[in-house]
Amino acid sequence: MSNILWKSLVVSPAILGAALLVSSTAIAAPSTTKGASSIETSSTAEVSQQPAVLATETKEAQVLAQVNRYSNENNTSINQVTSVSQFSDVQPTDWAFQALQSLVERYGCIAGYPNGTFRGNRALSRYEFAAGLNACLDRVNELIATATADMVTKQDLATLQRLQEEFSAELATLRGRVDALEGRTAELEANQFSTTTKLKGEAIFAVTDAFGSETGKANRAVFQDRVRLGLETSFTGRDVLTTRLAAGNATGFDLKDKNGNSIAGSQVPGNGVGTQTFEVGSTGANSVKIDKLTYEAPLGPARVYLSASGGQHSDYAAVNNPYFFDKTDGGKGALSTFASENPIYRIGGGSGIALNVPFGKPGSSFLKPSSITLGYLASNNSVSNAASPAPSNGLFDGNYAALGQLNFNVGNRVALAATYVHGYQKAGSTLFDSGFDGGALVGTAQANSLGADRTILNAPSTSASSSNSYGISAAIKPSDKLSLSGFVSYHDVTGFGANDDKEAWSYGAGLALPDFGKKGNVLGIFGGAQPYSLGATGRETPYQVEGFYKYRVSENVSVTPGVIWMTSPGQNNTSNDAFVGTLRTTFSF
Repeated sequence: MSNILWKSLVVSPAILGAALLVSSTAIAAPSTTKGASSIETSSTAEVSQQPAVLATETKEAQVLAQVNRYSNENNTSINQVTSVSQFSDVQPTDWAFQALQSLVERYGCIAGYPNGTFRGNRALSRYEFAAGLNACLDRVNELIATATADMVTKQDLATLQRLQEEFSAELATLRGRVDALEGRTAELEANQFSTTTKLKGEAIFAVTDAFGSETGKANRAVFQDRVRLGLETSFTGRDVLTTRLAAGNATGFDLKDKNGNSIAGSQVPGNGVGTQTFEVGSTGANSVKIDKLTYEAPLGPARVYLSASGGQHSDYAAVNNPYFFDKTDGGKGALSTFASENPIYRIGGGSGIALNVPFGKPGSSFLKPSSITLGYLASNNSVSNAASPAPSNGLFDGNYAALGQLNFNVGNRVALAATYVHGYQKAGSTLFDSGFDGGALVGTAQANSLGADRTILNAPSTSASSSNSYGISAAIKPSDKLSLSGFVSYHDVTGFGANDDKEAWSYGAGLALPDFGKKGNVLGIFGGAQPYSLGATGRETPYQVEGFYKYRVSENVSVTPGVIWMTSPGQNNTSNDAFVGTLRTTFSF
């Protein structure tokens, strides 16, 4: 008995090979003859011509009879081959050539069709599976019956027993590990959060203070925070539904001029000059709100972006400011909103739709754009406003901004974008508000007041305005250790009141050294002019220079010390320079 058992082990590869060959094909075969191939149709036709006595047999007897007929066909109408080269449609380059060669030439249990073909790519019926398996089993039984030599000796068995004893400890350890892994897997499956949703979070702790003459006297160091929890859900693996909760207590500093007067636009959460990214979307007292609800999905070769609330142009458009820009206005890029992206992307926001259409792979010149980006966002559905259907609100009757951008890429080292934004702002609105309705996120009060350069700069405009903005942003990465980027934007504001027309400019450039001192660290320096209004007498250009060093403590924790230096922060020649020092710690998961 044991002799026959060990002989069976020798020929077991034939059984395994045949089962693999026929089972993988049988999975793809239809379960009924309704969609059968031409070969199956012809076989069925032949069967239908058998004597009528089959009609009186039971269903099981019919199946057995059918199997026998297919088995007989394998010996008669289907030719037995002795070499795989006899198949005219089998080539040595075929992925299953060696397996087929072994079954034909070593075990002789694979037959071909009368015309000398194997037809390896066609579906396999259940009848053909039974016939082929039966032929292989007959061959295996024949090999077992004709075997005469002893396959295994007592010495071999003793050797196997000794090996088993020597590795018993290792086998027991491995068995224990497998059992523990199965237990952990079962626990994860039973307690998993969701099969389609990932929870992502970011918590920012920031110690910050303002310095410089009257500004330093009017402010004290504060410990501020902002926390965001996002649920990212994918239904197809290529789309993403983002639902984000936010809470924060950040408030801007009270910037003073030489006379101790507050500079218009300061000390408002997320407003104007000196705004830091963790102030964006601050709830003021750590109250919780849904500040973003967006959905992105592929649409053919393009990608569509839908925003129900909290959408920003920089969510879907290429900003071209690497290492300074953080898509979520989070704690991984520059300290200030000005250094993070071109102010043109801060015009409007809220709810709307956008589309990014590629033209092809990055080319070798700027003569051909690589993609086009189109977007429309209305701020009536922003994080602080209800979706009001009243007049002067809605998607098309309230504040909105329509963006068009051509993107140019040369390889992976150079990127350029030409951007146009047309906006409409109701009376009392600001230009660079990103749809948050809490005031401007960048720029002086003169640039944000929609109307003439008023004497009372923080007074709201009494008339609505439309704006046409033009911007260029570029990024160059000469090496993996150096990145250069910059932008320039021009804004033409046309008010619907008397003498309400004006212009504004902004520009900046930055240098980043990634992996400076350690992999994941970034040393960045950015400088330029905040958005400022032209043509006003007694006004100066408000320059800003920022330096920061993001130190990566671990994959989930980073610490970023930095300094923001602002000249003429109120676009006023009577203002002293102001400094803001910040130590930002970011926890992400």
